[in-house]
Amino acid sequence: MAPDPGLLRLRVSLRAVLGVGLSVTAAELCGLSLAASITAGLAALLALFTVGDATVRAQITTTALLPAVGFPVLALAAALHGTPTARDAAWLVVIFAGVYARRWSPRGHALGIFAFMMFFATQFLHAVTSQLPELYGAIALAIAASASVRFGLWCIERHITQPAAPAPLAGRGFARHTTRQAFQATVACGFALGVGQVLSEDRWYWAVGAAWWIFVNTASRGETLVRGFRRVLGTVVGIVAGLLIAIPLHGAPAPTAALVAVCVFGIFYTAAPSYSWMMFFVTVMAGLLYGLLGVLHPGLLVLRVQETAVGALGAVIGVAVVLPVTTHTATDAWIQRALHCVRRCTAAAAHRLAGDESADPAPRAAELELLLIRVRLSLAPLVHPLSPLRARRARAHQVLVLLDECAREVRGLAAVAADPAASHDARLTAACQRVEAAVAALVSPEPGHKAWSALAALPAPHHHPGAEAALTHLHGLERALGELAAPLRSAPRAPLAAA
Repeated sequence: MAPDPGLLRLRVSLRAVLGVGLSVTAAELCGLSLAASITAGLAALLALFTVGDATVRAQITTTALLPAVGFPVLALAAALHGTPTARDAAWLVVIFAGVYARRWSPRGHALGIFAFMMFFATQFLHAVTSQLPELYGAIALAIAASASVRFGLWCIERHITQPAAPAPLAGRGFARHTTRQAFQATVACGFALGVGQVLSEDRWYWAVGAAWWIFVNTASRGETLVRGFRRVLGTVVGIVAGLLIAIPLHGAPAPTAALVAVCVFGIFYTAAPSYSWMMFFVTVMAGLLYGLLGVLHPGLLVLRVQETAVGALGAVIGVAVVLPVTTHTATDAWIQRALHCVRRCTAAAAHRLAGDESADPAPRAAELELLLIRVRLSLAPLVHPLSPLRARRARAHQVLVLLDECAREVRGLAAVAADPAASHDARLTAACQRVEAAVAALVSPEPGHKAWSALAALPAPHHHPGAEAALTHLHGLERALGELAAPLRSAPRAPLAAA
């Protein structure tokens, strides 16, 4: 039901199935073991899923760097396999470094996830040093195969405007979000590691994996709590499906491979709109892989739920105790960034309509879409149906509605500005200045911001028909920004009507 403009999610998901399938097929044709083939599939999935740089060239560079972090971590995990204390300590160091690297987003984000998952894969497969050459070959083969699909056979990114993922929230020292989250994730995974080993000496790593992934793409205490709940929900439903699907197959290769392909598609297709559905497909895929390895039974699936719950509890403890970031603080920061992006997009559209060919509002409009995804994630705890804070829920819902309206008007304005027939109207200057004033009334000043006074000096024919559509969007934008004042400038817990 989630919107998919240009069928982009559909195309990316189908490409992922092709890339992962080609990687596993190549590993099988090379005569590699089942463990190596699974490693190849995982490496391909991660390469396609985590690399999110703004340009194709940057994506190629990040993809090429994956083995540089993955191989040493894989060797470290395999070498320490027989010494649990050293292994656990080393994994916590990898976890801290992987989260800390997110400040160099999106490349640091992708490399940190890949490093973590290489350590995880070693535990999943019980890999030892004698298997390293084969595993290295499988990973190299998978990255090459998936890259040939992504950058050669089906390079979707060459034909679309792909803005960079929003940088993490700013700050220095312990005020920097990535620094805080590195400590939080390390504490959470340490708790999950300890309690997970009490539950199971063989499958304890599922708790660590659950705690780690809950921290991906979260920025506040509330976001982490909601993500933990959704992870447990998706896992429980996935376990039920696994009991009905994976166990009856008894590891049969052909139907298992087909269902794994369906799960890969589901992971990519549902990742953006629904974390619970993504976890459903991850859980079913894990059950299918355990079936291939010949160790699947109902008790293992029940243990998976228990370990996931331990990981979620660890994440709750981490965000509640270690350098917590409140939902209000994170939400306010993301909303401010979105509103500043509205101002920049409006400025670019105004200059483009005034005749400046170098000004292009389209990238800003795409950036706004990504920022609104972050705003929705940040507000998710407040708009969740189980939230007891009714006044804050109503306020958050109104903010989302009005920001979505701003985004629609910005998209319309960008489309008008791209039309060669549209030209500048003197009324646009005043309308743009009113939009800037509305943004300034809602947010703190942006560093390096310059006023748009240069527009007034540009030659501008009055009442040009091509500018009517732009004025309509600007007036709608001004109205939405004005209505945002009530929910944003009043006390968080005050009733909305009173505000």
